[in-house]
This record gives sequence, C-alpha cells and structure tokens, in this order.
Amino acid sequence: MNKLEFTELGDYGDYLMIKKDSIEIHFFEFKDLDPKENYGQVYIRTNDIDNLYQSLLDNKIGIHPNGKLQTKPWGQKEFSMLDPDRNLLTFGQSI
Repeated sequence: MNKLEFTELGDYGDYLMIKKDSIEIHFFEFKDLDPKENYGQVYIRTNDIDNLYQSLLDNKIGIHPNGKLQTKPWGQKEFSMLDPDRNLLTFGQSI
C-alpha cells in the first residue's frame, strides 16, 4: 500500500478500503468463493456516473443484464458489467 501511496480509509477485518487521489479500492474476504464457479468483483467509485454509463451505452459496451444504472438502498447510484474474464466491474457514486 505504501509503495503505491494509497491511504487506508477503513479496515473492518474482512473489508478494507484504500484511496489515492480520486481512486478508491475496496477489498473484501469471501472464504466460500470457488474461483472455478464464480468471478471476481472490482468496485470503482466515480463522480460522474450518469455520463460514464451513457458513454458505455453509446459505445455499445455491454452492461450486465442485472446491472443497469439504479439507486441502491445503501446510498449509492450503481451499475455493473463483466470484463472479458467474467470479473464483475461495479461502478458507483454516492448520492
């Protein structure tokens, strides 16, 4: 973490949040994950989710069928997509 100059935002044992500039990365433990049957996830925070979402749609980049842009009960506006390796990429913005 120090070599990349990230600072810790919070460490809750099985959930870690770090940040550098406008980049925020969350790590969480999932002991029951079977990598042969599941895919990983990356959560990416943004300050302009509406324009990001629209630019992906305009460029015909696939959004996950269950991941359309929506406001979540936990105070985030989010959408998700799968990368070529089937990792779930979730983009979110605080509301």
